[in-house]
Amino acid sequence: MLSDIPATNKMASPVVLVREPVSMVGSLQGRPGPGSRLTWSGDVEGDARLFAEKTIETFYFWTGVLMWLIHAGFMIYEAGVARQKNVLMTMMKNLLTCAVITPTFFLFGWWIYYAFQGGVVPDTGADAVAALPWSDAMGPNLGDNITGVFWFAFLLFSFTTGSIMSGAVIERIRLGAYLLLAMILGSVVWILAAAWGWSSGAWLYTEYGFHDWGAGGCVHTVAAAFTLGVLLNLGPRIGKYDDQGRPLVIPPHNLPMTMLGLMLIFTGFYAFYAACAVFQVAAPGADPEPWRSIYGTPMTLGSLAFTVTMGFAGGAMGAFITSKGDPYWTISGGLAGMISIASGVDVYHPALGYLIGFAGGALAVFVGNRLERRGIDDAVGAIAVHGGAGVWSMLAMGLFASGYPQHEILSSLKGQLIGIAVMIGVGFVPGYLISRVLKRFGLLRVSREVELAGLDVAELGIEGVVPAGAIGEKT
Repeated sequence: MLSDIPATNKMASPVVLVREPVSMVGSLQGRPGPGSRLTWSGDVEGDARLFAEKTIETFYFWTGVLMWLIHAGFMIYEAGVARQKNVLMTMMKNLLTCAVITPTFFLFGWWIYYAFQGGVVPDTGADAVAALPWSDAMGPNLGDNITGVFWFAFLLFSFTTGSIMSGAVIERIRLGAYLLLAMILGSVVWILAAAWGWSSGAWLYTEYGFHDWGAGGCVHTVAAAFTLGVLLNLGPRIGKYDDQGRPLVIPPHNLPMTMLGLMLIFTGFYAFYAACAVFQVAAPGADPEPWRSIYGTPMTLGSLAFTVTMGFAGGAMGAFITSKGDPYWTISGGLAGMISIASGVDVYHPALGYLIGFAGGALAVFVGNRLERRGIDDAVGAIAVHGGAGVWSMLAMGLFASGYPQHEILSSLKGQLIGIAVMIGVGFVPGYLISRVLKRFGLLRVSREVELAGLDVAELGIEGVVPAGAIGEKT
């Protein structure tokens, strides 16, 4: 096999292409020019490897680019939920999420993924060494078409974890506290969970058969559990509960904007799932290799086309019925449905994907309402959508695909239950403890005066949304 993405950080041997002129009679004479084309060098295996690596490089590059739509979507989605006085700060948080996670994920996040797949003791082998920031693999290199784009795809996963937390804590968290928490979540916590459960060498997979194809656990559940820990210390927004502790509605200032943001997230999530598929190329003369999961089990991109779409449709309908037609929960249910099928995309029948998505959408509404009644002010329902659906995703894999006969999948209900416990724990504990320390020193939440005035003016010194008729008026 010429490519094994999860395991490779090794430098490929450079292969030289020969440029030959195009001729009607097949002449190989003349100087290369505008009418020339690339031809094989004669090294069959080397040419095949170069072609495979360039194709793989192109695929993962564009999945990473398209995943930026997720974060454009989160920015628009959260801005629509926020009140006018907090819109700009909400969007700034999303922008700075990407800015703070990128360098830290480069410096140590990528190394964590390769160093901790066996457990809590770091590995000092070749793969881990190649992931260190000063490695030749961690930069543009003509001999390595893989590492950069694969790192890029994982980086966009990291952004997603921060964006999940971002919406839940809007309108009352200090910017510095949020950025510290986002950096820890995006460059340490989730990638440690991925090392433990989302690779062919992950100990949860090799020892217990934990299967989480689309990262319903290590991305969504971990981020939601981390967020829950933060919210327990952050507290609700002023005005969210009355004197008797009953929740009050703080409606989105622009619901159409929120729905548009979620549609962008849906679009980007197809790229998210595509980046979870491993591009495989067979040796010259061998039978074609299928796409594979990150665990090495075979699949097709058709699995995404069928199952992810069915999961979305089921989730939207489940939330629509359960919420009695609430527009916000209906479209949020679509996202919950896409997350609900994440762990088993590579094995589910589309019809089963619809049913699992339907249940996930309904579950998200239930969890969201329960958390609200218990005094947890999650402004966008992130814990319900990403946490509730993420846990359901892992559990459903154990219930419906345990011992699945196709592909010889290593999976078990016991493994999924252990994985659920690990993913919740690895997310919740650091989220709660770090935010607790920040709260102890008065660094977690803005003052009452700032919150009432709005973070845009108080923290940024500018109104993000100017009231109608304000132009030309004296300030």
